[in-house]
Amino acid sequence: MMELEKLDFDCLVEGVEAFSTTRGAVVARNPYSGVNLCDYVGDDALRVLDSRIALAMQLGIDLEDLVMPRQTHSCRVAVIDERFRSLDIDKQESALDGVDALVTSLKGVVIGVNTADCVPIVLADEQAGVIAVAHAGWRGTVGRIAEAVVKEMCRQGARPDCIHAAMGPSICQDCFEVGDEVVQAFKKANFDMDAIVQRNTATGKAHIDLRAANRAVLIAAGVSSGHIVLSQHCSRCEHDRFFSARRLGINSGRTFTAIYQR
Repeated sequence: MMELEKLDFDCLVEGVEAFSTTRGAVVARNPYSGVNLCDYVGDDALRVLDSRIALAMQLGIDLEDLVMPRQTHSCRVAVIDERFRSLDIDKQESALDGVDALVTSLKGVVIGVNTADCVPIVLADEQAGVIAVAHAGWRGTVGRIAEAVVKEMCRQGARPDCIHAAMGPSICQDCFEVGDEVVQAFKKANFDMDAIVQRNTATGKAHIDLRAANRAVLIAAGVSSGHIVLSQHCSRCEHDRFFSARRLGINSGRTFTAIYQR
């Protein structure tokens, strides 16, 4: 059985489950080894399909109920509703191309994103029955994808003060060294630089806290600070458990983080 890392909100959110996959059995020098559900990172297509089928069977859902976008570090959000479900497979794939966040009110539909150091965020408004998932790399964070998700959730009936959010495994600040062009992008986007940037005194290089940056975006969007839970897992430090592009290279598997309503 596939090992899943459960993501917990700050309190019990009735009827909602969230998790991240773990790599499982790792073969040395094979950056795809273990469980990989992402089909556009160079892995063998049949291995990816096998992982998806195994997860669907473990969750007790049909394969078509497992929905994930083809991410491009955009800030685009797609709604998974009955209209989307009525589309044929080609049109569904087209609608998910270039999308980095999903929102749904449907029960039994597992929505998720694939990451390998970027921050996966799951969100839920239990009262409204609206859930969401987002992929926030540094570009998506600068573009405030988390805010775009909150806005779309509210269009579907949610309220910011009722939304709970949790972040899955991602790169920690100590490991996330960036160039000055990335620092400038955050500065230009009016982030509190003192709160998210540190300099390594030995190298002079900047390190950005992506989790803290996304937490700030969520709070600015109206989510209570007490409703946000950060992951304590670093994908680069724990690359034998979660995929890390910084450690394994970009041609490697991805960790799948998902949420669904029972």
